[in-house]
Amino acid sequence: MLSHVFIGVGDFDRALAFYRALMPVLGIRERFCDPQQPWAGWQSQPHPRPLLLIGKPYDGRPHEAGNGQMVALLAADRVSVDRAHAVALAHGGRCEGPPGLRPQYHAHYYGAYFRDTEGNKLCVACHEPPA
Repeated sequence: MLSHVFIGVGDFDRALAFYRALMPVLGIRERFCDPQQPWAGWQSQPHPRPLLLIGKPYDGRPHEAGNGQMVALLAADRVSVDRAHAVALAHGGRCEGPPGLRPQYHAHYYGAYFRDTEGNKLCVACHEPPA
């Protein structure tokens, strides 16, 4: 369904350090990084799409985190949700909701919410029952 998601950042180096710490927890590898643009991208395996990209806004104006916008990343299990949340907070993220069940979404929805170093809201979610 998705080709790619682009997340705007103001401080590319700070955001890059955050995403370089977070994405491996979810098994998502870095595909490229071009500090001259600046932008970087990660992709799931085995397919080349969707991509998650970070970079400075194309129009050259300052980055602003969107109200009501959120990117949700898929975790294979609940332990990965817990680890991703901890890594995010350890690398400058802000908690927006600790890891836990959210039965209002569905019986096995286990998620955590946080803001990246640029104020963008992210979620890491697992939709599977415990192992």
